[in-house]
Amino acid sequence: FQSLNALCGVCFVSVQIPCVTTAHRGEYTCKVFNLYHEVWSSTATVTIGPSSVTDASWVEVDRGLATDKVALLIGNMNYIYHTQLCAPISDVHELTNLLRQLDFKVVSLLDLNWQEMHSAVTEFLLLLDKGVYGLLYFAGHGYENYGNSFMVPIDAPVSYTSEHCLCVQNILTKMQEKKTGLNVFLLDMCRKRNPHDDVIVQPGLLKVTANIVFGYATCVDAEAYEVKREDVSNGIFISFLKRRVCEDEKVTVMLDRVAEDMGRCVITRGRQALELRSNLSERRSLTDRIQVSQCSASSSARNLQWAIAHVLPESRYLQFDCGVKVQLGFAAEFSNVMVIYTRILDKPDEIVSCSAQLTDFPEDVDIDLKKSNQESLLEAGCLLLIKEELPSPEAHSLYTHIRSLQRLKRELTFTICLHYTYSNMDEEVQERQQVTVGKPLVSKLNLHEPRAAHVSSASSSFSLDSFNVPGCSSFGEDLSLTGTASNTWSHHAQSASVSFTGGSPTSPRSANVPEETDSPEILDNPRPLVASKSLPHSKVNDSNYKFSDMYNFHSY
Repeated sequence: FQSLNALCGVCFVSVQIPCVTTAHRGEYTCKVFNLYHEVWSSTATVTIGPSSVTDASWVEVDRGLATDKVALLIGNMNYIYHTQLCAPISDVHELTNLLRQLDFKVVSLLDLNWQEMHSAVTEFLLLLDKGVYGLLYFAGHGYENYGNSFMVPIDAPVSYTSEHCLCVQNILTKMQEKKTGLNVFLLDMCRKRNPHDDVIVQPGLLKVTANIVFGYATCVDAEAYEVKREDVSNGIFISFLKRRVCEDEKVTVMLDRVAEDMGRCVITRGRQALELRSNLSERRSLTDRIQVSQCSASSSARNLQWAIAHVLPESRYLQFDCGVKVQLGFAAEFSNVMVIYTRILDKPDEIVSCSAQLTDFPEDVDIDLKKSNQESLLEAGCLLLIKEELPSPEAHSLYTHIRSLQRLKRELTFTICLHYTYSNMDEEVQERQQVTVGKPLVSKLNLHEPRAAHVSSASSSFSLDSFNVPGCSSFGEDLSLTGTASNTWSHHAQSASVSFTGGSPTSPRSANVPEETDSPEILDNPRPLVASKSLPHSKVNDSNYKFSDMYNFHSY
């Protein structure tokens, strides 16, 4: 798009040429005339594309338009039979916030077992349609056999095979059936060969399309690492990706720049390098605009399905017999992780102290009772502090962190126990109220329920064909929503000491003793790298990385 301007008296003339091609380059002049006179402006040379005459850069105008943009982000950390990871929680959190800035509908899930991962992928496929940009990000244990990549659920047995995992290539075949406009896979996992798996999986037949991008955090037969801190960790891949993902560039160009950034990092050189595989023939960017058109039935269904997975219970105000008024509020950390807080709004003057604590939660959800009803989010185990939907820090509140909402089989019911003391009494008094808040966030999707029978990979490999993916979501019978959709969740990670761990799925790594060398490139604020365990924060040198015993640096 080029504008030509001419100034004649008080008149300003502007000419705009839409849909510019190289045929429009050349010399232009502007003619201003009336019945008696005419005036020609000076000649303007317009250059479009590379030229030997000018250094003007090429501006692409064939921009992509998506009919929608959806993303499924899965971070598996707390493995039952394998080494636990630290980085996926912060990696999923940071990528979620970045993709939301690019207008992606994002479902972010932590710690999924085999059934939950399959159900989540099925629901993700229902969000796809013709022209939709689909992005799948996975952080956790993984492996690659015979060119096929496998994501490992948290309940995978010690000697797991493809039967216990999800094959990424099979997911791609189902995405292609939706005639998506762009298919992006960001796999933040190891790609070592699995010695327990000798089955050669035959994925579904891939269609010849030119819209597929694979961004692997590491190369074939190599491991992926994470920067381990005392509180929140980051994977190496996301540490560099988060700087580039919002750039208005073709997605392959953006990932190439991430690879170049990683290549300049001394710590990871020779250990981890991003690998990009793509057949993308058009300019497709994660920043592409969503085409605004009349809302179709399929688009409405996608929006409803995504919104239901992000519905929080409404804030409530509870009145107790003693005259105390309590606020019960909710905030989302991920699509399956929620924070509940209680706050005393009003109390009679004769009550000198009181607090509202939560108890009697169902066994389905994951709650650390030692960290429930805490005075700060950090003490409650919420490492990624939430700003929105929570009272100000000045308002005294108690926080309880609830994980694994995808396993909730019935409405979430718990008890609020009010503890208070009168000014003329020494003994504490209690009042209790039971509260039911429905099925919050992703629990409405019933990911714990099988979508179809499991097909053994020994004969035909795992394939999403076994799922008989319906035309509507599994929650179709429950369209009555309460609460509001939470679309913007903002968190702030805390800084701490750092260590390096990897993502191999088979055996725990041995401890390594770090020594000193300089390598300051990896993060904006360099921190020391330790091979296995975190250093106390007081011993952190914020100016340089210290690591010279490089031969002893490996993943677990």
